[in-house]
Amino acid sequence: MRHLTTALILVLAAANIAAAQNSTSPARLPLVQPVGISAAPIVITLQDALERAQEINVDVQSAFTEVKSAGEDRLQAKASLLPSVNHTTQYLGTQGNGTLPSGRFVSNDGVHLYRDWGVVHEDITANTILKTGSQRAEASEALAKAKAEIAQRGLSVIVTRNYYSLVTAQRKYATAQLGSQEATRFLELTGQQERLGEVAHYDVVKAQIQSEQQQQAFDDATLAMENARLNLAVLLFRSLNENFTVVDDLESTPNLPAFDDIRKLAERENPEIRAANHAVRQANLDIRVARNSSLPTLSLDLNYGIEANAFARHSTVAAAPEAGVLPNMGYFITANLTIPIFDWGNQKSKVRQAQLREEQAKTRVGATERQLSADLLINYDEAIAARTAVDRARRTMDLATEGLNLSNSRYRGGVAPASEVVESQNAVVKARNDYADAQSRFRVAISMLQNITGSF
Repeated sequence: MRHLTTALILVLAAANIAAAQNSTSPARLPLVQPVGISAAPIVITLQDALERAQEINVDVQSAFTEVKSAGEDRLQAKASLLPSVNHTTQYLGTQGNGTLPSGRFVSNDGVHLYRDWGVVHEDITANTILKTGSQRAEASEALAKAKAEIAQRGLSVIVTRNYYSLVTAQRKYATAQLGSQEATRFLELTGQQERLGEVAHYDVVKAQIQSEQQQQAFDDATLAMENARLNLAVLLFRSLNENFTVVDDLESTPNLPAFDDIRKLAERENPEIRAANHAVRQANLDIRVARNSSLPTLSLDLNYGIEANAFARHSTVAAAPEAGVLPNMGYFITANLTIPIFDWGNQKSKVRQAQLREEQAKTRVGATERQLSADLLINYDEAIAARTAVDRARRTMDLATEGLNLSNSRYRGGVAPASEVVESQNAVVKARNDYADAQSRFRVAISMLQNITGSF
């Protein structure tokens, strides 16, 4: 009987939701007009909803951008470890003095000087040897990925809550319609029996009140369903679109693993713990960078090309024309060793600053772990309570349905008063709504757990 009742609710929900979408609705502002209302509605599963929401959610897309940017930082850090190669071409024109071939500037050997060099440059520092910059960039990328996963999981909870809010609202819509129809039939029955002189007018009044209340409940359920649809549509579509339907999968109850398995998943898969640990690693590398800045630095430049009085591979030297034509192509190497001696405590201050950030990051790890443990217990207990509530609500719904059938039979037999039938009708409506709420509560509780542990 319960499965038949549930099936009837779902069939009526689908039929009446479609009718409500095609019915005439009050005028709306242009910014919130439905898109594509004449087309067939889009059927969306929970997984579809999660994927659609990720594509347009600002926080998630910003997190993805940060991951890509961190990846570019990692590539740049690795590239900085390798020598750079450049090409430079210069012309130095010096004013002549009419006597010396070098002209008026003693640094040159002629009034015309050409440079065409290929330059290989490399800075050899402690950070270069230890690859500190590259390691820090990798830690930053890992941190960005963890934050992106945090954003994704947080969005999943929001989408799941709104998705099942709409599913529950649709069920309540169908239940309210069934309640209204039941109240209308009871009103007709009391009217017939009053005309036959079998019941007092009080029964008709009681049935009329029940009919009005159930009709109002149906109107409220319709409004609640449309509001839930709009709340979900904002998350799923770039242009607001109400022409969609969601799949009611509340009857397929997911499994809840044992707490030990959940705890192990949380320890291994929680992105907040990973993010906190990567932040500590990043701060530790910042300390190394600050300390390495006080070590010597060696810069090497290898130049190959020409520096001559003519832009040619062979030419005479203006300062020694008697030597004849000489080759211009050649190389020279510059090595520069810099040893830091005194900087007014600047480097020590940077080290202390990096150490303070590391201490703060380690403190955040401890706080994150404590909060994770508490959230895990709270959400697991909530999932157990929600699962128990589903079973209890299912039994209550079956009993309420059976009670209504008995009350109707007793009333037709002249044994039960009208108030008993009204109370039974209200009990059925409440039990069905409670059952839908309990199922939705359990799904949201599972989503909250998976926010900590990942999928299971």
